Amino acid sequence: MSLPAPPRLVDLAGQSLLKDQALAIAALEVLPMELFPPLFTAAFAGRYSETLKAMVQAWPFACLPLGALMKEQQPHQEIFQAALDGLDVLLAQEPRPRRWKLQVLDLRKNAHQDFWTVWSGTRASIYSLLEPEVAQPVKKRRKVDSCRPGPKQTLAPVEVLIDLCLKEGTPDESLAYLIRKVKQGKGLLHLCCKKLKIFAMPMQNIKKILKMVQLDSIQDLEVNCTWKLSTLGKFAPHLGQMGNLRRLLLSHIHMSAHSTPTKEEQCVSQFTSQFLRLHYLEELYLDSISFLKDRLDQVLSCLKTPLETLSITNCLLSESDLTHLSQHLNVSQLKDLGLSGVSLTCMSAGPLQVLIQRASATLQDLDLDECGIMDSQFSAILPALSHCSQLMTFSFCGNPISMAVLEDLLHHTVGLSKLSHVLYPAPLESYEDVRGTLHLGRLAHLHARLKQMLQELGRPGMVWFSANPCPHCGDRTFYDPEPILCPCYMPV
Repeated sequence: MSLPAPPRLVDLAGQSLLKDQALAIAALEVLPMELFPPLFTAAFAGRYSETLKAMVQAWPFACLPLGALMKEQQPHQEIFQAALDGLDVLLAQEPRPRRWKLQVLDLRKNAHQDFWTVWSGTRASIYSLLEPEVAQPVKKRRKVDSCRPGPKQTLAPVEVLIDLCLKEGTPDESLAYLIRKVKQGKGLLHLCCKKLKIFAMPMQNIKKILKMVQLDSIQDLEVNCTWKLSTLGKFAPHLGQMGNLRRLLLSHIHMSAHSTPTKEEQCVSQFTSQFLRLHYLEELYLDSISFLKDRLDQVLSCLKTPLETLSITNCLLSESDLTHLSQHLNVSQLKDLGLSGVSLTCMSAGPLQVLIQRASATLQDLDLDECGIMDSQFSAILPALSHCSQLMTFSFCGNPISMAVLEDLLHHTVGLSKLSHVLYPAPLESYEDVRGTLHLGRLAHLHARLKQMLQELGRPGMVWFSANPCPHCGDRTFYDPEPILCPCYMPV
């Protein structure tokens, strides 16, 4: 039975120092910088509010990754507020302390994961986690003539980095306190948010919070709300201020039955025109957007740069929309294309074939699930698919495809060296009746046949999975070749 490791001397020293908060605070002036992280961790865990407050003011690094520490230890509200209060005191000091280093208070829980845990007791280990200009040994202080005024420092703002998730429910006391501090900061505290998620929340509340955020700091925006088109129009000006946005996900926007065509067009234009200001947008996800039909070109024409990801799911599109999409300049560099849940049954295969062909040099992931693609349409796009040299995954479940076309697909794609995963629907021959009842024995036989073909063609490592919705609960059931059944099939 192994004995627990004895506590380190640095930990014991920190615990001893924290027993006298006045002494601990006084010691910060001469404390070596490499001792700050373990002492801060101990003060945080022990809820030494006053010491923590003083340590924020004396923090010797450019960044204080408080969020990573909060992830490991659920903080008491008092401790979080003490850290912000320390920052408040620091910002109020004029002239600023000569030892001032803090530029960023990072509250993101998934950033700087190693800062607090990689501690090995050596300077090298901690310096590797710091900005180069900060990671320097502490120099011996020179005595400064107190009568001689030093150069006046520019009052640069301190950034507070946070990932925001706005939703209704229990009020977030920490966020409310942070917002209040930003208001009181008189421009010296900048609230920056790289990832913003918006769920159900009144628009007036969203606007109040976003008023406090540096909107050009947002790089990833998800709007998972059931909004009317008019509500999206009210939000649109905020979107236009997110000039560094890389990723946008928008879902469940519906048109009001009482809205006039003129008003609808005004709201759509108000939204799409904001894309003209998004010069760095790379990923666009549109899910269940009711106004897209016959307007997709209006969205695409406002995009300033080629997209790497375009996902349009569960939306109604016209053949004209698909034609515009296939001809647009912004699809030529796509790495990820998703059209899941977009009905293509009544459309010609031409636009989809052109779209895949134009993206063939870069396309890595293709999702055509639940598109209602028929055999003839699928056969038409096979030549374009065979040119997708970078393709790694291809999913087309929920389409009525025959075994003959699946075998044809295998022959067209077996030469794609990077293609490793194909997720296909149960072929038509594996159904017992028109009601969609699967014959599991037939499906297993057909799947085994495809695996044998892969073996014979020299691609045994390529994974082909069959997947179909369970007729009882709708959950997807996988087959490889035996069914990985959902609970509906399990014996009681």
